[in-house]
Amino acid sequence: MWSIYRKEITALFSSLIAYIVIGFFLLIMGLMTWVFPEYSVLDYPYASLESFFKLAPTILTIMIPAITMRSFAEEAQTGTLELLLTRPITLKALVWGKYLAYLSLVLVILIPTLIYFFSLKALAATPAMVDGGETLAAYLGLAFQAACFTGIGLLASAMTTNQIIAFISGVFMCFLLQWGFEFISKFPFWVGTWDYLIQQFGIDAHYTSISRGVLDSRDLLYFLTIVLLSVEASRMVMALRR
Repeated sequence: MWSIYRKEITALFSSLIAYIVIGFFLLIMGLMTWVFPEYSVLDYPYASLESFFKLAPTILTIMIPAITMRSFAEEAQTGTLELLLTRPITLKALVWGKYLAYLSLVLVILIPTLIYFFSLKALAATPAMVDGGETLAAYLGLAFQAACFTGIGLLASAMTTNQIIAFISGVFMCFLLQWGFEFISKFPFWVGTWDYLIQQFGIDAHYTSISRGVLDSRDLLYFLTIVLLSVEASRMVMALRR
């Protein structure tokens, strides 16, 4: 697994893709968080990165499938996937190696945004006005969310040999899991009966819970389940190809 991980992470950071994605994410989030009046933290009545944590999931639903779409689809197009499948490595090691490599890239992208927290703390009247514990919990929730999206993006790439189709299907599945259940729960015949239960199937409900600073074992179990299911589904797809 670690040989696959080293291969993938080296390939990612040896290409322009990683740096373009990092630059794009930081530019968009920087403008939305600090410049645009509707979302700028400078216009908030209190010192908080709430706007950042509300906007980041939307960007991640598009950015992560754009990164992972090449994981299996590109190798299938170039013919290198057949070489990987015939090597003496298990499918489990192959899929998990790729997953951890792409997840590492996504987490590296999130690290520079910590400067937003320190900048806000420096601009606040007193550093104590910025809740460090809540911000840390929100970052943890964002990391768990990114882990789920990476698994879904990997599955979308494993299911096709076309990178564009992998990207579109990845975005669709991420969007559906993030907000789809929230929309479904608002149908009139669910409200007051099954609406809360339906919402719990979506990522947003659990992400919002953690973002408030509440670390519930049920939320952690949910994220872990999504990751394991998506990675295992990718392994099963690769098994069918083999």
